[in-house]
Amino acid sequence: MFRNLLQRLLPLLLHPPSRLPTPHASLVFSPSRLHSTTASAISPKPFAVEDYLVATWGLTRAQALKSSKKISHLKSPSNPDAVLAFLSDLGLPRSDIAAVAAVDPQFLCAGVERTLAPRVAELSDLGLSRPQIASLVPLALCSFRSSSLGRNFAFWLSAFGGSFETLFKAMRFNRGLLAAHVERVAKPNLSLLQQLGLSASDLYRFHPRLLTMPPTRIQEAVVRIDEFGVKRNSSLFRTALVLFATLDQRLLTKKFKALQTLGWSSDDIQMAVRKMPSILGMSIARMHRNLKFLTRDVGLETPYIAQRPVLIMYSLERRLLPRHCVLEDLKAKGLLNAGVDFYNMVACPDKKFIDKFVLPYKESFPDLAGAYFGWCAAKGPLQSGKVKKKKSS
Repeated sequence: MFRNLLQRLLPLLLHPPSRLPTPHASLVFSPSRLHSTTASAISPKPFAVEDYLVATWGLTRAQALKSSKKISHLKSPSNPDAVLAFLSDLGLPRSDIAAVAAVDPQFLCAGVERTLAPRVAELSDLGLSRPQIASLVPLALCSFRSSSLGRNFAFWLSAFGGSFETLFKAMRFNRGLLAAHVERVAKPNLSLLQQLGLSASDLYRFHPRLLTMPPTRIQEAVVRIDEFGVKRNSSLFRTALVLFATLDQRLLTKKFKALQTLGWSSDDIQMAVRKMPSILGMSIARMHRNLKFLTRDVGLETPYIAQRPVLIMYSLERRLLPRHCVLEDLKAKGLLNAGVDFYNMVACPDKKFIDKFVLPYKESFPDLAGAYFGWCAAKGPLQSGKVKKKKSS
């Protein structure tokens, strides 16, 4: 009997029946399940960087779209809010705060206690007031977050004669000033410029970007300028230095070739550049247009122009062409000596030109004044000999 009972129980012990779910299992109340369902229903919306920049930092939608791509990793406004409060407390106006976020969005990720506050303390130790520091932030931008800010600022402050105002003006033209490596870039450039008779204060009005260019580029520019014969102690040297250092060498070569295609020799080019380096700053199209007018329409020889390169710089529409029209019309009526020098006529100031070449002929050539002022105001091409006589009533 015991054996029969064991045989019946053994399969049950070895293979217990599976527990089937009750048909009402899905309806059984579960507090944890209700909590998770409720939580998902009321969970906050994810942090939208673009909307935040518009609503809180005052950026335009276009600015926010661009800036948000650089700080898309932000998941919370907590750190940017702290930075915003810090900048506001420092005294930055809302316009400058928006500019910081638009130009340097990474600024919003800077630690206030770890990065920004120590930078303010360093600048305060250098003698800057809080308003001065506030005005520096939108100029320095990423450099303001650098641990080398105080050291670099002290260097440039000394280079600009201790003048905060002069340094700030230079930074408005060269915002990379505080980011330049002092030992590898700033000091070699200042040393070279001093050898050339220039200082940082001389260049802040001219072109402060020279101060942070690769030193080799400035050295190469000096060599080229010497080849053209521009004297280092002349005011033209600074203009030449800026142009030769900032313009791409390939572009300069194209401009020289453009002059050669118009019949200019190497001596002509050297003469013109030595007398007026700023002609190299002209676009090739404008240079070509003005020279074609001077040689084809006015009839000037290339050496004459090379000796007086300012002729190339004058506005064709506002100066060269109107005055040429006056000259030609006066000659056509026999009212002007054919030997009048074109350069002397073009170079004289407006009032002197009118007093000498327009007003004296108001009786014999009454339409000339109106025609001249019309030529100066016209935007389209002009032709000489087109002064219309008034109809007699």
